[in-house]
Amino acid sequence: MVLDNLGSSLRSTMDTLRGKSRLDEEDVQEIVKEIQRSLLQADVEVGLVMDLSSNIEERALNEEPPGGTSARDHILKIVYEEMIEVVGESTELPLESQTIMLSGLQGSGKTTTAAKIAWWFSKKGLRPAVIQTDTFRPGSYQQAKQMAENAEVQFYGDPDAEDPVKIARDGLEATEDADVHIVDTAGRHALETELIDEIEEIEETVDPDRNLLVLDAAIGQGAKEQAREFDDAIGVDGVTITKLDGTAKGGGALTAVNETDSSIAFLGTGETVQDIERFEPDGFISRLLGMGDLKQLSERVERAMQETGEEEEDWEPEDMLQGSFTLKDMQRQMDAMSKMGPLDQVMDMIPGMGGGMMDQLPDDAMDVTQDRMRNFEVIMDSMTDEELEEPRSIGAQQVQRIARGSGTDEETVQELLQQHKMMDQTLNQFQGMGDGDMQRMMKKMQGGDGGGGMGGMGPFG
Repeated sequence: MVLDNLGSSLRSTMDTLRGKSRLDEEDVQEIVKEIQRSLLQADVEVGLVMDLSSNIEERALNEEPPGGTSARDHILKIVYEEMIEVVGESTELPLESQTIMLSGLQGSGKTTTAAKIAWWFSKKGLRPAVIQTDTFRPGSYQQAKQMAENAEVQFYGDPDAEDPVKIARDGLEATEDADVHIVDTAGRHALETELIDEIEEIEETVDPDRNLLVLDAAIGQGAKEQAREFDDAIGVDGVTITKLDGTAKGGGALTAVNETDSSIAFLGTGETVQDIERFEPDGFISRLLGMGDLKQLSERVERAMQETGEEEEDWEPEDMLQGSFTLKDMQRQMDAMSKMGPLDQVMDMIPGMGGGMMDQLPDDAMDVTQDRMRNFEVIMDSMTDEELEEPRSIGAQQVQRIARGSGTDEETVQELLQQHKMMDQTLNQFQGMGDGDMQRMMKKMQGGDGGGGMGGMGPFG
């Protein structure tokens, strides 16, 4: 995730404050130094780094922590508030009819982003349309058309036309019944006069309500000049940061937001059209500091369960608490989890699960877990309906057959059956519980008994 090294190093520094009731000057300087180092490594512009660290240092030394607040919680609150001040508010995007124009350099991810934003609006109940005006890059029309089909949204483009301004004008007319028009423009390898002239002409034609600058999270110090030139040409109302699923530093994007006095609209977190998040400053910084993001998590859960329910019309998740928990239920549960996105992103959203806990895991821990889930899915695909409904009836010979059919080994099949048994036992404890019993159970599962968590509730192993 963007600035992930900052979150990791800050959490490490914060841990040294555990048990302290007050901060001394040495503590504050150490934290400020860590913030400066991490932000500069992430390609955040020097002036912005110095302003941020200066504000944190001044507040930490001069503000009295509220009664009963530890030194660690006090400095965490200051860092949280100052970081939110840096990233700013989310770009205003009302759920109403509007035209959005995307601009940016070639390779920044504009075409994919156009389809992602259209998909996002469609999930909010609006009818979006993508208008592809890029006549410069070979293959841009086909890519845009395919992405729009994946997003299941209206699309307009003309692979034979050479005038992007005419395509934009014709596209608005052809998609006039759409609520939201998203105009994707061409990019270049660098900021060229030809590119600036072209997007100025398109902007004059489509008269967008909002201009969004699309930036690759890997952009470095060049973000400042790039953002300024786009802002001078058409005005930048918001920034969309792409490719946050990789190892990108992302600090340049924050510099661009600061340089254009704009805000962040969306975060691109993967390659599919569903891999987009509306930027929420509170949740973004909370995740960065290892505090979770329950709002974003609940949206993903709701969407995943809705999509799984649409595909499996006869399945209701609540039924698992009423009767027996079968392998079919487990299969659907795993399918819903996969729709929520990569596990490391989901874990970052769970308070207490992301942040520091993730820092302690091997780099490939989430990949191993995802591979394990995929193996389980392949194994279940090799089972009969009777075996999925009655997993306890599966004997040694059936295990051998299932292992051969799935291309796995008997040990992995047994792991799946054991995982199912654990989940079944946990769900059985919920059946027939009242509210008071449920609250005590949740407290126990969260570690109140010292046992440390919900090990039996998912295929994490």
